[in-house]
Amino acid sequence: MPDRARLLVLDDVEGLIEASASTRRMRELADVRFLRGRLADVSDDELADVRVVLAIRERTAFDSATLDRLPALELILQTGGHAYHVDADAARGRGVRVALGRGGTAASAAVPELTFGLIIGCMRHLPAAQRAMAGGEWPGLVGRTLRGRRLGLLGVGRHGKQVARVAEAFGMEVVAWRRPGSAASDDGVSRVDLDTLLRTCDVVSVHLRLSDESRGLLGARELALLKPGSILVNTARGAIVDEVALVDALRNGPLAGAGLDVFTAEPLPVDSPLRSMPNVVLTPHVGWTVEEVFEEFAAIATRQLEAYVSGTLDPTELLHP
Repeated sequence: MPDRARLLVLDDVEGLIEASASTRRMRELADVRFLRGRLADVSDDELADVRVVLAIRERTAFDSATLDRLPALELILQTGGHAYHVDADAARGRGVRVALGRGGTAASAAVPELTFGLIIGCMRHLPAAQRAMAGGEWPGLVGRTLRGRRLGLLGVGRHGKQVARVAEAFGMEVVAWRRPGSAASDDGVSRVDLDTLLRTCDVVSVHLRLSDESRGLLGARELALLKPGSILVNTARGAIVDEVALVDALRNGPLAGAGLDVFTAEPLPVDSPLRSMPNVVLTPHVGWTVEEVFEEFAAIATRQLEAYVSGTLDPTELLHP
């Protein structure tokens, strides 16, 4: 390349990209600036010659207006394996390539671990216990064990498979949704249709990618089918579940509780009824935010930056080759 590229690392709120072991090599390859605050707070003059940005998950949306502020942009190093927040047509029209940060393994442990934290939190009423103890009380709470319960998985990809293994170690029976037209699976998990899964499972856990098929999959009809007293856990994407119908199912049954890490609108609105419901365990989309994931993000992005600088960026890693 004729000159040294300027790289802007966006939304490094935790400072973990800057603190990673890959930072030294990243600085050798480009002039790097780490941004803790918002892109909106950076002047257009400061963005004029930025050729590469490293984007942390979906924290910054790349719509036409944002791309217009980055006239020299050639490459988005997108951490994670998707780019829902990038206007792909607008990027393509400007000649901006988007490199997806696939290949990390840390999230395959982080998300399933949080899934069971949410399940156990609901089954053993941990938030209610904490609130009561912090208030000086000694509450009498009765929970339920996982052993002997039936877990239904919506999605048996890299997260769902790990959840299935851990569930079996807890002594749970595991079944998964058999998608219409899907091929037979040899992963050892029994498949059932969606209605059967909802009617018969004590815990339903969502591990689907957001797509036209999965968006709104669990609406009022589906939530009404859930087994009375069951628990719903969602660590995938909020838009898969109709939140209005979910609130109703939590207030009036059949749901006994829900563990939610993701929401239709994020951050979750301050006035959302989910925030004050006693039978809900909430976390602020932290399924992936562990130290090991950030280290992988930095390492993958640095490898892709090196390939970009040398002109050998793999087209199979791009959103639109």
